[in-house]
Amino acid sequence: MQTRARSQAAKLRRAEDLLDAARALAADRGGVRHITLAAVTEAAGLHPSAVRRYFDSKEELLLELAERGWGEWRDLLTAHLAGARDLAPAQTAAAVATTLAAQPLFCDLLTHVPLSLEGEVGIERARRFKTNSFAAHDVIVGTLTATGTMTEARVRDLITAALGMTANLWQLSHPTATLAELYVQHPRWGHAALDFEARLTRLLQATAIGLTAPDASVPADRPPR
Repeated sequence: MQTRARSQAAKLRRAEDLLDAARALAADRGGVRHITLAAVTEAAGLHPSAVRRYFDSKEELLLELAERGWGEWRDLLTAHLAGARDLAPAQTAAAVATTLAAQPLFCDLLTHVPLSLEGEVGIERARRFKTNSFAAHDVIVGTLTATGTMTEARVRDLITAALGMTANLWQLSHPTATLAELYVQHPRWGHAALDFEARLTRLLQATAIGLTAPDASVPADRPPR
């Protein structure tokens, strides 16, 4: 029994080593798009064939990081808004932007989750990701609703907008070496690749204010007539 327990603990530790290696590589190489399983296993000090004992594919490994990212965002936002009450829509939006920007890996993964990650794993792994990410999402919505003046339906709209904007703006603000060089030559083309957090904050604040404007009379959870 003790041998089995030690074996299970070792397996969990090696899985964590692989996840830590993926995090480090994403930071060093400019995003998860540059990660390979071979590089992850090498960085973790494991044999290339060993990774299959812990993750079936690169997509499954990255999806695990995305799932954890949802939980980390939930915890960060909850702590950030501890004790807050009656926040105006712009303040609620700023809290969303600030806590998202504090998680660069999660921001990067938000692009890849719907594009490839959740569709390239087995159905049970996809189900687990959906279950846990939606649970974190609902806590985030509840926290923003309890601490601000926006209705739950409007908060859900704001989060939907935040996820889409973050996925796009993060990639624009972290261009490849080729694009970075091109933007030096043509600064106008690179204007959208600057000031990720500031731009995300402005856009989300405008969205939150628009959602709560007097003429925004169609409930978010009811189709227009």
